[in-house]
Amino acid sequence: MSSRPDINSLLKDENLFEKAIILNRNEYLKEAGSTDTNIYFIQEGSVRIFISDNTEERNIRFGYSGNIIVSLDSFLSNKSSPLYIQALKKTKILVASKGSFMQLMNKDPQHLQLWNSILEDLNLQQFEREIDLLTQSPRERYHRLLKRSPQVFQQIPNKHIANYLRMTPETLSRIKKS
Repeated sequence: MSSRPDINSLLKDENLFEKAIILNRNEYLKEAGSTDTNIYFIQEGSVRIFISDNTEERNIRFGYSGNIIVSLDSFLSNKSSPLYIQALKKTKILVASKGSFMQLMNKDPQHLQLWNSILEDLNLQQFEREIDLLTQSPRERYHRLLKRSPQVFQQIPNKHIANYLRMTPETLSRIKKS
């Protein structure tokens, strides 16, 4: 096992979080078309990251207590993003700026290594998800999510999980029962 620091501990130990915010249920942390380069640590509650094509919302990711979330495309490019980040229930979030985060990452080669491994992991997760959506049955997608992130089923409403898995809530309910 490596002695590599965990990103949550590192950010807390370095006092990188500049402020705390509370979002009420359904309130937006970020809306489509905005630029957001902050990093957020969820202390309590849960959020969904999604896109909308005006007819349908499509959940891309979830965040809940203990997770770090970011509008990664906006964070990396410093440009506006089509992503929304919305609270699913009352959510307490700590905020760190990209500037202070990158300063911390560049301060130590180990920090930079940690950041690179996080980016690699996110890339691999996204790649796995794409393959799942293109090649797996709804039942297989459900079981992969259950294996990979069982806590999602305790933290996130079923209608949002179904959307994330690209199935109807009824299909998800049937799969869960069987």
